[in-house]
Amino acid sequence: MDRLRMIFQYFQSNSESVMNGICGLLALASVKMYTCFDFSCPCLPQYNMAYGLGIMFVPPVALFLCSLILNRQSLVMLEEWRRPQGHRKKDLAVIRYMCSSIMQRAMIAPVVWIIVTLLDGKCLICAFSGFVDPEKFVGFANTSLVQVQQLLAKVPCKDDELMRNNTSRKAVSRYLRCWSQALGWSILLILVVAAFLARWLRPCFDQATLLQARHWSNYIDIEQKIFEETCCEHSRLFAHKCILHFFESMRQEIKLHSFSLPREREGTEGEKDLLQGITDQDQVNKLLKMWYCEKPPLDVSQATQR
Repeated sequence: MDRLRMIFQYFQSNSESVMNGICGLLALASVKMYTCFDFSCPCLPQYNMAYGLGIMFVPPVALFLCSLILNRQSLVMLEEWRRPQGHRKKDLAVIRYMCSSIMQRAMIAPVVWIIVTLLDGKCLICAFSGFVDPEKFVGFANTSLVQVQQLLAKVPCKDDELMRNNTSRKAVSRYLRCWSQALGWSILLILVVAAFLARWLRPCFDQATLLQARHWSNYIDIEQKIFEETCCEHSRLFAHKCILHFFESMRQEIKLHSFSLPREREGTEGEKDLLQGITDQDQVNKLLKMWYCEKPPLDVSQATQR
């Protein structure tokens, strides 16, 4: 039990590192899923583009949503953005920093999927084989426009009877694969250059503002965790008090049934502190509403003076 508690505390205190690891695992999972996926182009003019582009972009959307779901800070950011003003002002710089951090992590797995599909080339060949200019390839001469469209749509299917003896199928496939790989390497190069510039140009900007945004974004996350832990502890103590009160009120009936009622122990200092003045459900609901609608200002000077 102690080990599980230590692991849970580690995840809470190192949520950023854990999220980086989760995003890395999602990226590796996207590569593994694509390599295990049985790509079968329909080789029909009206379905090739929908199938090819669907395989290229639908799984990245699912991976992007999974990254947002697994990232706890996305919910914290939305709550901070949507909460009422109350006694604590909302810092848009902190919200932008949290949104940027969330989006950067969530885009890792989708970008890896798209780059892998482009470097492989099957999706782009399936999607755009029907849009190749047939005049560039000698194998489509002396054929009608309808036959050309059917032949081009069957380029991804090398086992098709119409394409087995066609000398231009491999040429079209190589042509589209070259474009696909060039696009994939270009996207990868652009991302690497952008990451390099962001890394090396960051010190040229105001570091104090960045440190403040990072500090208060971490504070909002930690405050939410501590509030949830405190609520759980309060719920446990409140339930304990309610159960003791129930058995105390049922003392006469318990005596009639010859049950022995243990003597109620005195509450600890922690119970007195947490439950002082809180006696019913309406008061708890009022406190929770006040926390959401009127969050206290980030100033503990009065408590320190006391």
